[in-house]
Amino acid sequence: MNGRMYIVVNRLIRSPVRNLLLGVIFVLIVSCIATLAYMAHGWSLGDAFYMVVLTVFTVGYNEVQPIDSVTLRTITILLIITGCTGMIFLTGALVQFITRSELQEIFGVKRMSRQIEQMHDHIIVCGFGRVGAMLSTELRAGRTEVLVIELNPVRCAEARDLGFICLQAEASEEAVLEQAGVLRARALASVVPSDAVNVFITLSARGLNPGLKIIARAESPATERKLLQAGANAVVMPAHIGAEQVASLILFPAIASLLQFNERRTQIEQNMRMLGLEFEVVVAAEGSAFAGLTVDEIERAAENHFMIVAIERAGTGMVERPDGTTRVHPGDGVTLLGRGGRAEAVRRFA
Repeated sequence: MNGRMYIVVNRLIRSPVRNLLLGVIFVLIVSCIATLAYMAHGWSLGDAFYMVVLTVFTVGYNEVQPIDSVTLRTITILLIITGCTGMIFLTGALVQFITRSELQEIFGVKRMSRQIEQMHDHIIVCGFGRVGAMLSTELRAGRTEVLVIELNPVRCAEARDLGFICLQAEASEEAVLEQAGVLRARALASVVPSDAVNVFITLSARGLNPGLKIIARAESPATERKLLQAGANAVVMPAHIGAEQVASLILFPAIASLLQFNERRTQIEQNMRMLGLEFEVVVAAEGSAFAGLTVDEIERAAENHFMIVAIERAGTGMVERPDGTTRVHPGDGVTLLGRGGRAEAVRRFA
């Protein structure tokens, strides 16, 4: 208990904001008491307050009224002692507050710069909105170093509170990307909710690091081609993915329930992510490149970027574990277990 009390008292003493507040309250209380004391001896409010200000701030002009009694002299002496002491304390607290704030900012920036310089093979996430926050959390769950670039100060503070290194800056600027270590990064995810900004970020990042893997977010399907031309390796459309998930729940409830409601799903996904693997459910569309092929044929054509682990036959609700000779028919729901780079192969189911 004594140890806790010491920690609490130590924190209170060292807090510049609390010291500043206590100093202001103390000076105000002393000033109010002294003003009332002078007024009790027949002084007007203006004269009493003026005398208190002159004394507390140690200006030392002549007294506004004669101090010719023992009581008035006692009040003035006590005001000098307590008021000047309070002002000294308040001035020290103000200097402490200003100095500590500046030092924290300076050393905070330097510490963050050192941390960034030590990062290698990390992931840069541009934007810490809903998608960026979820993405950063998922990447960290996969034991990957993440650096966030966010222009909004509130979101940047949220990222730092969650333990992420966050640069409050415009991610489309080359100097900012260089500061984020884009030349040493493994990949960059541009998930700003503006397609135009994502295009600029992609262009800047690709120009700085031709070998960088870039995943960009697009809200409009028309932006996908622009992002690919700008240098993105893959483009993700959250609305499109959400629609596919809803369709999977409706069309293939057996597979969807297996993937989404198994109590071990979270742990399995984390383990898979550590290995660079992910589950995905796709629909073999009529006329698609993979419809009508066997599992072996599809996996070979996809250059083994994924493997088919389950097939739900359209309209039956039956899930089967396919062998290499199992044929995928149009309308079937196909569960894939794949690694990065499978995006283009997955399109061929569409």
